[in-house]
Amino acid sequence: MPRPRHISKAEYETLAAFRHALRKFLHFSETAAQTAGITPQQHQALLAIKGFPGREQVTVGELAERLQLRHHSVVGLIDRLVLEKLVARTPSDEDRRRVLVHLTRRGEKTLEKLSALHREQLRRVGPEFKRLLEQLDQGGE
Repeated sequence: MPRPRHISKAEYETLAAFRHALRKFLHFSETAAQTAGITPQQHQALLAIKGFPGREQVTVGELAERLQLRHHSVVGLIDRLVLEKLVARTPSDEDRRRVLVHLTRRGEKTLEKLSALHREQLRRVGPEFKRLLEQLDQGGE
């Protein structure tokens, strides 16, 4: 196994700056979700469902994988989303034992508002992310 190359002070500074920029974006995201009346984790779940490739619904297992959470934790998250009328469960047509989760009209509206805010924020911070990633690619110069 090759020995890792030395990391320069400039690379540490760039990594720290990137981490700081990323944390600021995550803080923005958390605050936006809370302002919309949902938790950051609920926002992530809505986005994972709506953004699932090729479909508008997911299984509990698929959502757990997307959120990197345990199955039972996602069941509790879905229960809370159902209580808030942000998602609904439906049995699968192919396998009645499988449950599919999809956004309700209220969930769609909530996610659309949050996604528009996130898109604008990413447009603002994107150039900084790009610059820092390019610096890392060049060895932190």
